[in-house]
Amino acid sequence: MELELRHLRVLCAIADAGSVGRAAADLGYSQPAVSTQLRRIEGHLGEPLFERGPTGVRPTPYGAEVVAQARDVLARAAAIGRRPAPGAAQARTLRVAATNSPMLVGMMSGARARLPDLSLAVNSVYASSRIVELLEEGTVDAAIAADYPGRELEHSEAVAHRGIVTEPNFVALSSGHPLARRPQLALADLAEEAWFLTPDDGAGWPGVFYAACAAAGFTPSAVHEFLGDRLELQGMIADGLGVAVVQATTRPIPQVVVKPLTGTPLWCRYVLAWRRDTVSEETADALLQSATAAYRELAARSPHLRTWATRTWSVPKV
Repeated sequence: MELELRHLRVLCAIADAGSVGRAAADLGYSQPAVSTQLRRIEGHLGEPLFERGPTGVRPTPYGAEVVAQARDVLARAAAIGRRPAPGAAQARTLRVAATNSPMLVGMMSGARARLPDLSLAVNSVYASSRIVELLEEGTVDAAIAADYPGRELEHSEAVAHRGIVTEPNFVALSSGHPLARRPQLALADLAEEAWFLTPDDGAGWPGVFYAACAAAGFTPSAVHEFLGDRLELQGMIADGLGVAVVQATTRPIPQVVVKPLTGTPLWCRYVLAWRRDTVSEETADALLQSATAAYRELAARSPHLRTWATRTWSVPKV
């Protein structure tokens, strides 16, 4: 067989829905037809693209790569031959701000496919509090921001928000660390470590970290404030200079391991926020679906998160 656009749409629909049955309903096909189509595609590519879980399916690491490529092809195909009508206004630009989140790339790719008539301009903003200010000012139209349980994002009625995912925070340490072979670590096990922490984000961090340490019975003895390149941070961790709280989807370099924390004392929620007067519900839904699909693909490529999720939930809280 040769891959056609309809095959790529099937793959993306399954990835977005997290279920063959739900994907079939979204596409208007029967579930057996979608299942057969998926088997043929996997047979053609020679490798499984999805793995089944108790509540649905999620991409394999190879499948996540294929789905990302499929989204790009579909977006490019949708743009073929498209030109504005004579006298038509230029495509509107949606101004998007985003905090430090690896799902941004996948969200932008998915949004481009879902919203081909909309141009996207991205602004990287670390602090979620600043993101809210930009939304309130009308400087940006939509954003990915972060908040924490019990410290939910606050904004005026001019702004709306919906949760993308609530994920646990893990810890990264050197593969040569004495605790590196443990399947999970208690926060108190790391009481004597030096910590790399990102700065105040205006939404609750690092306050939630210090509160968790206090609940575990210690105050960090050494803290390095760090906001920079992720690989640079991992290089310092690999050299044994400290440990760090990291996102659950972090992909470690070979000299670094990422471990869940016993009892999961730290959580972070990523939210999509937008201005009600400049972003329609349809556009907001497309952005949310793109962000959710991007997170699922990241989770599929994170063995430590998948192992933790299998033990704790059926899937992460998307």
